[in-house]
This record gives sequence, structure tokens and C-alpha cells, in this order.
Amino acid sequence: MKKWYLAVAAMLIAGTTFAQTTFGLRVGPNFSSATQKVDGEKETSKIITGVAGGAYANIPIATDFYIQPALQYEGKGGKAKDFDVTTRLNYLTLPIDFVYKPEMGDGSNWIVGVGPYLGYGLGGKVKGGDETTSDQDPFDSEFGLKRFDAGANVQVGYEFNNGFNIGLNTELGLLNLVQDGDNDNSFRNTSFGVSVGYTFRR
Repeated sequence: MKKWYLAVAAMLIAGTTFAQTTFGLRVGPNFSSATQKVDGEKETSKIITGVAGGAYANIPIATDFYIQPALQYEGKGGKAKDFDVTTRLNYLTLPIDFVYKPEMGDGSNWIVGVGPYLGYGLGGKVKGGDETTSDQDPFDSEFGLKRFDAGANVQVGYEFNNGFNIGLNTELGLLNLVQDGDNDNSFRNTSFGVSVGYTFRR
């Protein structure tokens, strides 16, 4: 009998949480670079500009606290410092942030969040100074990059009482993406972005 009561209570809590969940869309420029080590020599590339955008959900877990998963496209990569080669990488990412959204007196909210992200490389290209573009997928070769990426995500922002929001976020790649890489041979993504979005409030 107690199990039956617990099952009903769990369904009611889940239903209430879903009813209070809000969804939204966001998009904006993404500024990225790559930190590489080749035979122990470390170099951070020049920043390149791409686009990031997708959908997110705000799942309430306590007053002013939410879990915010998102599914989005992100352009990453970097431009080499010493020679004219630009690497562009296209990712499908899944950030999952623990978000604090204290409500202001007028119904607007500050947004502060932190959490992990997972990424999957969809493809990309390498463009040289001679304006030619490599047909080789940077993720799909014996010496290419690993497709799977993961790291930490931090965001801050402000949501107006009409649902529109603005934000800043940064992602720090923690995985070495070089095939059979080690401490002396590595490739890691870093990016930060600016976004505008809209939360569909109930």
C-alpha cells in the first residue's frame, strides 16, 4: 500500500514540475580559439567568430533554482598564429546547467548558471592562405580530431519580464581531442558567446 502512495506522489511531483517547466530559444555570435600542444610546445590560436544557437528548458527544482538542459549548434575552432590556416569545427552540444534565477520586483530575473557540456563534432573544414578548402573532414581521418568533446560551461544573463533575455557564456574544453594524444600533444576548445533569447512563459 505504501508503494502505491509513493508512486502516486512521484507522478504528482513529476507532473507539477513539467507543468512549471518553461522552454526557450536563443542565438548569437560565438568566439572561439583552440589551445594546442605539439611535441610539448603550447600555443593558443587566434579567435575566430562563428554562430551558436538552439533551444533550452528551465526545469524547477527549488525556489529560484533550475536545471537547464539545452540542445544547440555551435561553431568552434581557431586561426593559427604563425601561418594562415583557419580550422572551423561544427558541433552539436548539450550543456546541462544548474541555474539560479532570483526574481526582481518587476518580474524580471538575473541568470547565473554553471554545469558540464557534451559535444559531438558534426564536421568542419580547414582553409589555407591560398583560399583553398580541404575536402578532408577534420574529424574523419587517421590523424583527425576526436568527435566527442566535453567540458565546463558558465553563463550569466538577464531575463526581462516579457521573456526576452540577454546572456554571456563561456565553454572550456577539458578533453584532449588529438587521436592517441598525451600531455605533449593535445588540442582543446575554448569559446565564449553573446546571446539573445526568448523564454515562452506560461
